[in-house]
Amino acid sequence: MSYFTIKEEAEARFEEKKSTFIGRVKRINTEVEAKKFINSIKEKEKEARHNVYAYIIGENMNIQRYSDDGEPQGSAGIPILEVIKKNKITDVAVVVTRYFGGILLGKGGLFRAYSKAASLAIENGQVIEKVLGVELNIVINYEDVDKVRYAFKKNSWRIEKVDYSDKVSILVYCDIKTSDSIINKVIELTRGKCQVIVSDEEYYFKTEDKLYKE
Repeated sequence: MSYFTIKEEAEARFEEKKSTFIGRVKRINTEVEAKKFINSIKEKEKEARHNVYAYIIGENMNIQRYSDDGEPQGSAGIPILEVIKKNKITDVAVVVTRYFGGILLGKGGLFRAYSKAASLAIENGQVIEKVLGVELNIVINYEDVDKVRYAFKKNSWRIEKVDYSDKVSILVYCDIKTSDSIINKVIELTRGKCQVIVSDEEYYFKTEDKLYKE
């Protein structure tokens, strides 16, 4: 199982007809975290006319909230929410601050401006995949190192760390979908002369063939 979120907290700003828009995005896991982030921006930007927000939480995007914060109904919070959904990301909160410049933008102009601020912030935060995986600690004999390493290279299985002592310990972060294949291949190549310790399942970030923890 996997889903997409953002890699890091980020912001973006631009000016539209003398109004300044500042979009900020943060990865969150609960509504408590989302509200804490939103309130922190409201406190920081308390001189602003509006601090509009939207957030989505859960692997299935089952929690979705937004606020127009005084802007015309449907012109601010919904566009931000739609940008999050369009990017197919979750566990994300976006706050767009607006400093009013004296020129009315109209509902259409607001819709576009809030969408742009959210899109730019998410782009700067970088969309990234999170996959369900496990940590494998594999212990083998020295005589089996070369063939195990070759098998990993051939199958594009990444080795995180290798320790050499009386035996060789190999640390691997792998997608839950490939863990059995890795374990079975190691057992086959070592003729069962190995030890494999499998961690509990958890979510890892994934970039290309690399999995890593936050």
